[in-house]
Amino acid sequence: MDPLHIPPMPGVVCQDIATARLTTRVRRLEKAPEDAPRVLLVHGNLSSSVFWEELILALGPAVNAVAMDLRGYGDTRRAPLDATRGLRDFTDDLAALVDALGWSQGPIHLVGWSVGGGVVMQYALDHIQQVASLVLICPMSPYGFGATKGLHGAPCHDDFAGSGGGLANPELLARLKARDTSADDPSSPRSVMGAFYFHPPFRPAREEAFLASILSAHLSDQNYPGDSTPSAHWPFVAPGTTGINNALSPKYCNVSAFGDLPDGPPVLWVRGADDQIVSDASLFDPGTLGSLGLLPGWPGKEVFPSQPMIGQTRRILDTYQTSGGTYREVVFEKCGHSPHIEHPQAFVDEVRTFWNLPTA
Repeated sequence: MDPLHIPPMPGVVCQDIATARLTTRVRRLEKAPEDAPRVLLVHGNLSSSVFWEELILALGPAVNAVAMDLRGYGDTRRAPLDATRGLRDFTDDLAALVDALGWSQGPIHLVGWSVGGGVVMQYALDHIQQVASLVLICPMSPYGFGATKGLHGAPCHDDFAGSGGGLANPELLARLKARDTSADDPSSPRSVMGAFYFHPPFRPAREEAFLASILSAHLSDQNYPGDSTPSAHWPFVAPGTTGINNALSPKYCNVSAFGDLPDGPPVLWVRGADDQIVSDASLFDPGTLGSLGLLPGWPGKEVFPSQPMIGQTRRILDTYQTSGGTYREVVFEKCGHSPHIEHPQAFVDEVRTFWNLPTA
């Protein structure tokens, strides 16, 4: 399967929508009702709108759902990502798409998965008047990914060493470049997806399409994973200025102000109990890898502990609730990083109730 031309499931259509910023590929229901509640679906790192198709079909005509390919992924036009803006290249693209769809007056329900959770929180900060609700699926910490400690997101080092593009697994990157579809090594894209996107032994029916989606990532210093800078601090690499992994660095990414939004829209936070990507001991966090002896020279938990990603998110949402908003946390057992795929019916039931949709 060509990773740049993944055919949609029956009932789903692909569209290229020209916006004021770039041409964006979206997937949506073939016969989406214009008068139904509007839902925007935002994927995470090393994925694309392909991962939303089953949800789009399951929700059906009860909503008008649009899933976009973020820049650098899927079939959205290739464009560099300025990491020094944090997630705002993505949110500005999203705002341009909203304008092109004629949805700028709202209300819009935002659904963000992983990195997409950070994107929709930033979007709410910038365009709160449009937002009816947020569904956060295994969202990244509001303090970015890596290199912070404590529930208030204090940096482990002043240059944010231990985050950014230089921390990407070189073997995974080599196999992505080779468009490797094998499962002969733990670092192959298929193996990484099976071990971390999902909770083993779960295997999705559309594994080949999901793998092709992962392989669609535009690999460069401008997109994935981004450039890097040497550091005198462990693990001796700090963020660069371009690409998604740098955009996620707490040096540039901080959406913790979301907690201070007054009387914000309701939030549904859904996560997997066995998520190894976003957790308080993430296996993608140098602090965790150092503590396990997998990154040499670890300076210890006082200097560089595992980032408490779940705790940081919960603190911000508790603050959000104090500010007048509401949130509900739902944890799916025997579930990894993809509750909407691993437990599709339970997930659909949750969002239908959250959005006050009729039972299917």
